[in-house]
Amino acid sequence: MRIAPEACASMAEVRAGVDSLDRELVALLAERFRFMNAAARIKPDRAMVRDEPRKRQVIENAIAEARAQGLNPALAGELWDWLVEASIAHELARWDERASDA
Repeated sequence: MRIAPEACASMAEVRAGVDSLDRELVALLAERFRFMNAAARIKPDRAMVRDEPRKRQVIENAIAEARAQGLNPALAGELWDWLVEASIAHELARWDERASDA
C-alpha cells in the first residue's frame, strides 16, 4: 500500500511512492495502447486514424481533469498532446501492419 505524499517523512518513502505510481502509469499506458490496437482493427480506412476533433476533445478532457485534480492544466495539455500523437503513430503502424497482412 502506497502512503500519501503528504505523509512521506523521507526520500525513501517519496521514491517508493513515485516508483509505485510509475508501475501503475506504465500499466495504464499499455492498456491505452491496446485500445489503439483495437481502433486500428475496427477502422476500415487509414484516413480515419487521425481525427483532429477527437484529438482536441481528448486534450480538453485531460485539461479539465487536471484542473479538477490540482495539476497544472498547461502541463496536462502538453502531455496529452504528446500522448495522442504517440497513440496516432502507434495506431497508424498497427493499421499498416494489418493492411500488409491482408
